[in-house]
Amino acid sequence: MGKERVTAFSDGVIAILITIMVLELKVPQGNDFAALEAQWPVFLAYLLSFLNIGLIWNNHHHMFHTVEKVSGGVLWANLLLMFCLSLLPFATEWMGQTDYARSPTALYGLVMLALAFAWYVLVQALIACNGGKDSTLARAVGADRKTQVSAGLNTVAVPLALLGFTWIAVLCYLAVGTIWFIPDRRIEILVNH
Repeated sequence: MGKERVTAFSDGVIAILITIMVLELKVPQGNDFAALEAQWPVFLAYLLSFLNIGLIWNNHHHMFHTVEKVSGGVLWANLLLMFCLSLLPFATEWMGQTDYARSPTALYGLVMLALAFAWYVLVQALIACNGGKDSTLARAVGADRKTQVSAGLNTVAVPLALLGFTWIAVLCYLAVGTIWFIPDRRIEILVNH
C-alpha cells in the first residue's frame, strides 16, 4: 500500500485537533489587556499543546519520507497515534481551566506518555514494513533515544503533578517539546543522499 492516504488522514486529524483547541479559547469579558490576565493558564496550556501537536506533525512528516509503503499494522499503529493525539485537546482544556491542578496536570502527562508509546509502536511498524533493521528509518532513528527520553520525562512528570509539583511537571512537558523541536537530522541526511 502507498503511504499517501495515511499521511493525508493524519494531516486532516491534526488540523481538526488544532481547530478544536483554538475554539476552546474564550474571549475575555473586558475590553483591555487586563482582561486577558485571567486567561493566561488556558492560553499557556493551549500553547504547550499546539507545540506538541505541531512537533508530532513535523516529525511524522519527516518519518514518512523515509518509507515507501505501509501495511495494515502501520495503519493501526498510525490510528493509535491519532487516537492518543485526539485526547490532547481534552487534557489541555482541563489542565488550563483548573490552573494546573494536580489531577489534570497528571492526566496531561498520561496522554503525553500514551503518545510516546504510540509513536514507538508506529516507528516499529514502519520499520518492520520497510525492510527491518536495514531500512532507512531504522538507520535514522537508531536506538530511538528521543522516544525513550520523552517517555522517561513524562513518566517522571505524572507523579510530580500528583504530588503537587505541577509546574515542574509542566517543565518536563516543555522539555519533551524541546527534544523534538528539531526533527532527526539523520532522516534528512539519509533521505537526501
